[in-house]
Amino acid sequence: MVDLESEVPPLPPRYRFRDLLLGDQGWQNDDRVQVEFYMNENTFKERLKLFFIKNQRSSLRIRLFNFSLKLLSCLLYIIRVLLENPSQGNEWSHIFWVNRSLPLWGLQVSVALISLFETILLGYLSYKGNIWEQILRIPFILEIINAVPFIISIFWPSLRNLFVPVFLNCWLAKHALENMINDLHRAIQRTQSAMFNQVLILISTLLCLIFTCICGIQHLERIGKKLNLFDSLYFCIVTFSTVGFGDVTPETWSSKLFVVAMICVALVVLPIQFEQLAYLWMERQKSGGNYSRHRAQTEKHVVLCVSSLKIDLLMDFLNEFYAHPRLQDYYVVILCPTEMDVQVRRVLQIPMWSQRVIYLQGSALKDQDLLRAKMDDAEACFILSSRCEVDRTSSDHQTILRAWAVKDFAPNCPLYVQILKPENKFHIKFADHVVCEEEFKYAMLALNCICPATSTLITLLVHTSRGQEGQQSPEQWQKMYGRCSGNEVYHIVLEESTFFAEYEGKSFTYASFHAHKKFGVCLIGVRREDNKNILLNPGPRYIMNATDICFYINITKEENSAFKNQDQQRKSNVSRSFYHGPSRLPVHSIIASMGTVAIDLQDTSCRSTSGPTLSLPSEGGKEIRRPSIAPVLEVADTSSIQTCDLLSDQSEDETMPDEEISSNLEYAKGYPPYSPYIGSSPTFCHLLHEKVPFCCLRLDKSCQHNYYEDAKAYGFKNKLIIVAAETAGNGLYNFIVPLRAYYRPKKELNPIVLLLDNPPDMHFLDAICWFPMVYYMVGSIDNLDDLLRCGVTFAANMVVVDKESTMSAEEDYMADAKTIVNVQTLFRLFSSLSIITELTHPANMRFMQFRAKDCYSLALSKLEKKERERGSNLAFMFRLPFAAGRVFSISMLDTLLYQSFVKDYMISITRLLLGLDTIPGSGFLCSMKITEDDLWIRTYARLYQKLCSSTGDVPIGIYRTESQKLAASESQISISVEEWEDTKEQGHHRSNHRNSTSSDQSDHPLLRRKSMQWARRLSRKGPKHTGKTAEKITQQRLNLYRRSERQELAELVKNRMKHLGLSTVGYDEMNDHQSTLSYILINPSPDTRIELNDVVYLIRPDPLAYLPNSEPSRKNSICNATGQDTREETQL
Repeated sequence: MVDLESEVPPLPPRYRFRDLLLGDQGWQNDDRVQVEFYMNENTFKERLKLFFIKNQRSSLRIRLFNFSLKLLSCLLYIIRVLLENPSQGNEWSHIFWVNRSLPLWGLQVSVALISLFETILLGYLSYKGNIWEQILRIPFILEIINAVPFIISIFWPSLRNLFVPVFLNCWLAKHALENMINDLHRAIQRTQSAMFNQVLILISTLLCLIFTCICGIQHLERIGKKLNLFDSLYFCIVTFSTVGFGDVTPETWSSKLFVVAMICVALVVLPIQFEQLAYLWMERQKSGGNYSRHRAQTEKHVVLCVSSLKIDLLMDFLNEFYAHPRLQDYYVVILCPTEMDVQVRRVLQIPMWSQRVIYLQGSALKDQDLLRAKMDDAEACFILSSRCEVDRTSSDHQTILRAWAVKDFAPNCPLYVQILKPENKFHIKFADHVVCEEEFKYAMLALNCICPATSTLITLLVHTSRGQEGQQSPEQWQKMYGRCSGNEVYHIVLEESTFFAEYEGKSFTYASFHAHKKFGVCLIGVRREDNKNILLNPGPRYIMNATDICFYINITKEENSAFKNQDQQRKSNVSRSFYHGPSRLPVHSIIASMGTVAIDLQDTSCRSTSGPTLSLPSEGGKEIRRPSIAPVLEVADTSSIQTCDLLSDQSEDETMPDEEISSNLEYAKGYPPYSPYIGSSPTFCHLLHEKVPFCCLRLDKSCQHNYYEDAKAYGFKNKLIIVAAETAGNGLYNFIVPLRAYYRPKKELNPIVLLLDNPPDMHFLDAICWFPMVYYMVGSIDNLDDLLRCGVTFAANMVVVDKESTMSAEEDYMADAKTIVNVQTLFRLFSSLSIITELTHPANMRFMQFRAKDCYSLALSKLEKKERERGSNLAFMFRLPFAAGRVFSISMLDTLLYQSFVKDYMISITRLLLGLDTIPGSGFLCSMKITEDDLWIRTYARLYQKLCSSTGDVPIGIYRTESQKLAASESQISISVEEWEDTKEQGHHRSNHRNSTSSDQSDHPLLRRKSMQWARRLSRKGPKHTGKTAEKITQQRLNLYRRSERQELAELVKNRMKHLGLSTVGYDEMNDHQSTLSYILINPSPDTRIELNDVVYLIRPDPLAYLPNSEPSRKNSICNATGQDTREETQL
């Protein structure tokens, strides 16, 4: 060991511990070289330049000192004039010589020495190689004129009384002031407005002109009238104001010449200054100026960041934001990089908005613009994407950068961000509230297929309204629909609530039913105090606590309600008789004034469930009575819950016939193993045990696994859901998930066909190949053949998604032109098809299912105009396509983001309703249809009780369809049965001439002139045929003119189906939905009568919440078999 240690060489001197303590003394012997950097800045000149010019704070001090010296020299000149005793005489010597006392001369010499030294020093430091550039500068020349004579008088005493125009130092003071302001802005890192600088320059120029004129006139008149300073000031003001009284005038030619020169200078300098000021004023009007720091600290404001501001977006934001009473004192600061639009400018000049809205032109990526908007003091920042851009991904990228910039500048400012593409959502997960447009859009379109008019339901819930729309209409359905549209979602703590405080310790369904029965409010969800997750209808096993936050639907929140007992309202029954008929308005009376609702407290005592009023009367001597409605239990009974229909889907395999069991075994329940984008919420779904090969996903192409080439050949038991989209974006995944959710019964799953303009990519196919009965087809709704191949004739719903390539147009509102015309074509060709359309602009909903000669549509148009004049934010709600849920615009959901500023839970509740988020124990939105067997329930309150007591469901509204009794328009005139039979007999003759009618009828399915051309060709060919053939042709011509447009379109579709080899059996050409109207009643009153074919919206409890502990593990094993290896338990 000693030998080994002796072989170790000693450490170099610089690594010795002694050297670490005492310092390295051996570096002199080292070969390293010590290098010093920036040696050029160590020179005397560079150090002076750093102090006088480069350093912001020291330079500011130097310029402030220089400014003070110039003002002091001007002050000394005024003192010299005031102390001087004017001498008599008119000699010119009085112009060149003045009386200057010795102390005053000493002060002026000192100031001159310092000023000249500073000028020469700054000229030396700023010298760049051209000496004449330094000498011929006007400030340098003025400095020489004012300082050199005083310095010469030191060595030549006889020149001490020489006149020196020291008053010209005012121009040097103006120059120093401008430089000082620039240095001030640099030093304190603030960019003051150019308007302020220009105004300051203009004022200083005017003062310098006036001061120069005063001093010059006073001095030149020493040989004339001997004016004092006040008289000179009076003369200058009168002259420059163009008044010219003439009582004070110059006498000598020198003073007159000086006045002329000053007027010429003023005529040249002042217009230039005023022009620059006017230009900056116009630019400030465009850019919007600043939001002052004082206002930001004493007032509350929010910032709206947009890339381009349209009038519709602005009005939607302002109307929704200021609809809440507590936001009336807030200011809205708009930060937009583009110039203000003419319409926006006109609106912001209205006094109601001009006092509360401030427009700033600037970018959120610039800190100075964020400082102008006082983003760090804002209560919130709304960042909206531009959905009208051609490249929506690029629009999202701009939104992401804006969000990052705001978060970096003001990390404590709450962010409300709107994003377009779901794959970009994870970049802004730090934001407080995020609304992804495509997620909500496709989820609403999917739910529209199984719960009709879900889009209308959600739109009405997220809009602020008092429910006064349609109350002046003579039609009953418009009054009910308008009144119920005022229902919104509110929240309150249970122990602080009059609605729900008495239900502490009772079940959720018990509280929901009795609160609706007593107060007319609908309790839909709850949240524990120690939990951030909202549970929609947690079910009868959930026991209400005093600290729970209750979420309910009502006309207004409880704080704005007044309560009256039922016996105090006996005398108001007479007024209620106005709303007669089977469907009455809500029982609780609404007092619109002061925003207060008076709610009638009804009797909450449980009625006898065995009474005769709950059963149907006997018919035909039959003594069979319908079952009565069980009471809603305060605390759930375990045995009754087990018998509920919540788990019907889990037991459906036992109740199905044997031949159907084998087909259902290929379905499993689990989490989708592949998501097309980051940030999608995992949802328990119906899945396949093995993924489908990509070739089998193509509906219209056969492969080695199947030989089907159209939807009819598959033999689906349920009707199709067809989605027409331009591309298979990641958002389309959210259309499939709600339709394949685990709580949808397997026997009710509809096949989904994606009709895409462009082929999907492999990532999207990887995501959808695990879902059962999901197919795609490349085609367009412009082509009739593509529609027929994808099974449009036996489809339950046709969903038309707005195309991204058409969302931007040169003319506003023309972006929907192609979509509207295509949907109108579908409506005319397949009148029995339920078409659900998405539009870019809500104003274009009036063109959906357009009928020019329909009197009822014209009446609705007039009603919409009247509601808009009354200031309604939902003027379009009475349009039949919107009321029926056939059309919606995603821009109507912008209010969801705005409303989240006051109701931070609205986005979470909306996502739960749409199935975008699934929380264990939270219910889901579904619907049930009222059949003849359900009419014995009679009223909505009894239906509420029936659902709460049996299945635990909570109803939230009714979708009602009524017959529309209107006169038929010209396009709807039907022909007699004999004419129809005639047309059917001639059908096979017309099919023989199919090739002679048109080369491609599918390209122009609505051109009636094709049929007319065909008839004329037949008439021209008439003489070539025999008499019998000519007679047939004549009969065909007569039938052609007599048949209606409806039959002509039907024949067109049938001919194309025969040409494609498709069966025409499923084409129902005469069924038309134009004779009905549909609308939604959100949270109707308890005594509303239910009618046949009513669709009731339900929030059903989570079925997995009642499963035994072994059930989740069984489902997890199935989920793991499908490829979800990362989740070992569902945590349900």
